[in-house]
Amino acid sequence: MWILLAAAAMLAQAPADRVLLEAENAREAGVPSLAKAAASSDARAKRLAARALGRLENPAHRDVLIPLLNSPDPSVRRAAAAALAQMRASFSYSGLLDSERDAAVRASIYEAVGRANPPPEDAERSLVSGLRTDPAAAARGLESLLRLNPPKKPGADTLPALHAAFSASRGEETRQLILLTMNAAGDRDPATMTAALADPSPQVRRLAVMGTGEWVSDHSPIVRYQALRVAKSCERAAAAVSDESDHVALQAVDMLGSLKCDAGLLAPMVAKGRSWRVRARALVSLAAVDPAQARTALSGMMADKTWQVRAYAARAARLLNATDVLAKLARDSEPNVAIAALTTLDDAMWALGSNHSGLVLAGAERLKNAPDLKARLPQVVAAFQRLTADGAMTARDPRVALITRIGEVPGGADAVLREAIGDRDPAVAAMAAKALGIAPRTVRLPVPSIPSAAYIHGLEGARARITMRGLGAMTVDLLTDEAPVTVGVFAQLAEAGKYNGLTFHRIVSNFVIQGGSPGADEYDGRSREFMRDEVGLARNARGSIGISTRGRDTGDAQIYFNLVDNIRLDHDYTVMATMRNGLEVMDRVQEGDVIERVEIMRRK
Repeated sequence: MWILLAAAAMLAQAPADRVLLEAENAREAGVPSLAKAAASSDARAKRLAARALGRLENPAHRDVLIPLLNSPDPSVRRAAAAALAQMRASFSYSGLLDSERDAAVRASIYEAVGRANPPPEDAERSLVSGLRTDPAAAARGLESLLRLNPPKKPGADTLPALHAAFSASRGEETRQLILLTMNAAGDRDPATMTAALADPSPQVRRLAVMGTGEWVSDHSPIVRYQALRVAKSCERAAAAVSDESDHVALQAVDMLGSLKCDAGLLAPMVAKGRSWRVRARALVSLAAVDPAQARTALSGMMADKTWQVRAYAARAARLLNATDVLAKLARDSEPNVAIAALTTLDDAMWALGSNHSGLVLAGAERLKNAPDLKARLPQVVAAFQRLTADGAMTARDPRVALITRIGEVPGGADAVLREAIGDRDPAVAAMAAKALGIAPRTVRLPVPSIPSAAYIHGLEGARARITMRGLGAMTVDLLTDEAPVTVGVFAQLAEAGKYNGLTFHRIVSNFVIQGGSPGADEYDGRSREFMRDEVGLARNARGSIGISTRGRDTGDAQIYFNLVDNIRLDHDYTVMATMRNGLEVMDRVQEGDVIERVEIMRRK
């Protein structure tokens, strides 16, 4: 019976939730509805309205949230404090810390203190005091305070308090936050760093290696990778090329080139490396060390059937000034190879005819300062108009680059610029106005459509299984309550098979892996419309999944996985899922690995 009652209650609140969701999606236009909900007697409406107002990141709405800090419902108080932190609102928070007893609410208040702009005069003092009673929350606030207000130097009492809190802390996240704050302050306290290097958490040990700059031997790949980066030693790099972790091994291959190590270490890898990634990156390193040997190996690589290898061959050809190879690869059928090889103005003009955003962008950028840009202007205009007619908002990058080139020819295409002033993308409209030397109009991003209420409701408690070809599967919990529209858009794309067969194209070890682009690059979005950010309480913790953006409210449905706890990404990127199982699969993903399929598994 209670299950039926709970289901009935959820259905009853769904229409009200939908109204608030649509108001949030409308951004500033939805403020009246959100303010009305914040002043209502319904605690859930207050909480959702507070969260939505915070996502506007406009401190002008601060006063709508202040009364909610006195709500009898702790979830409302927490949402209000988190929203104030998101909008970085200035406020006197010390009184709240004196009276608030709920730990979750206090945590949001501490974060609001650390993120306020400008910070309260007593911010650092309040946070340092909090290290004794609320170490995790206060440490997060301090980390934000010092990171967001450079070159702020910590007070005399701050670093000793951090050292003491590290020694007393049993929380992995707390110890990470303390080390991040110490590293930002340039503090290398010997006792703390010695303890951190022996910490049971590899994430803490990683930060200790960053702080000390000392090489260590460690059983964790994320620590070994960090240690290798600080080692800057040919001997260390040579030993690490056989590391079981590709993150470590590939970094070692790159270092053999950047450190100009013995070519005899690289030549065998170019010929018989354990994977195409090793062979391709070894070629680039060899080009930096022994151009003659690299030139001999280049001919085989430039014809490799794996396009990523050809892209690395183009990078090697640049180092070798092999113009014949670059000329051929600049016309490769794979756009990313052509981008890597694009050199001449003729290459740039050829690139403008592509439907690949990254290649058009590369062509437009190469035309900067071209002496004969006026003569080439008709093709530039044609490319801009073609992309505009296609209507994909996520083609912003090449369109901005093209309108910039158009504006560099005085009087060359003023009619195009005047029309672009009314473009639905404010970035394009602003660039057109700048080129004409007039004040830009107020243009807001269009309000994207969102999945139906029934569809989003059906995703409550759902999971996604992401199967990687040849590697295994990762199962993640979708955060429908935290990011309902994001989860809905992702699920719709997944259920339509839109991620199947796409790759991970961006691998930044000890940071993120990113994939889901039809163009296998940063500039070709999986969605055509920009997605609204839904930042909230969810963190960029190791194993969580977020949405890549080009700035605020410009998500493109490409996904990234956090390889480590990326605390500095919090508040800037939407987190839509957390890992249930499959971390070992995530850690094995490398450039070019294929998403075989994404399945949405609803709660029965």
